[in-house]
Amino acid sequence: MIEQYLGITSEQMVIAAGQTVYMLFWGLVLGSLLGIPLGILLTITRKGGILQNKVVYTLINYTINIVRSVPYIILLVAIMPLTKIIVGTRIGTQAALVSLVFYITPFLSRLVESSLLEVDKGIIEAAEAMGATPVQVIWHFLLPEALGSLILSLTTGTIGLLGATAMAGAIGGGGVGNLALTYGYQQFNTPLMVATVIVLIVFVQLIQGLGNYLSKRVRSRE
Repeated sequence: MIEQYLGITSEQMVIAAGQTVYMLFWGLVLGSLLGIPLGILLTITRKGGILQNKVVYTLINYTINIVRSVPYIILLVAIMPLTKIIVGTRIGTQAALVSLVFYITPFLSRLVESSLLEVDKGIIEAAEAMGATPVQVIWHFLLPEALGSLILSLTTGTIGLLGATAMAGAIGGGGVGNLALTYGYQQFNTPLMVATVIVLIVFVQLIQGLGNYLSKRVRSRE
């Protein structure tokens, strides 16, 4: 029935959805491993931070601004030589994952920075007054206080990353985006285009719902 109405098999749809989940999961994991520490560094090295350092802050700040100023579709093409070096190919899901990490890392770092800056400075000052080291301040005070906001920030970043995975179809990155581009747009298959949009909407609703639930639970315990 799916093949009759959409022009593709149910297997193709399942594979595409699986590729999207794969890119979303690993893109978020790798991007978080890089973006969260960068966001913390931006917060603690800025003027008035617990480890104020103008050189480090300026270097990270401008680097993030430069990468974020490049639209994803351009970034996708621009780093293809580097992608080739890292994964050995310029097309496919693995290749798309490299560009997704480059895209989401600075985005997440800014979201993390914003969340951490919401923490009351009085809490940080009290921690320092008790003799807490910078690492203790970050781990036991800064991050726990911002946890609810951080969850929502990661939720926002995940949804942004989902949109990028759809664009990754431009280089044959697989996923729902590639399905929409190859079998939908290029073949003027409107039903398939609508179906892929619905799939993406479902993904977004699930992600946002989970993020809201986890953030609410964390904040209710504070």
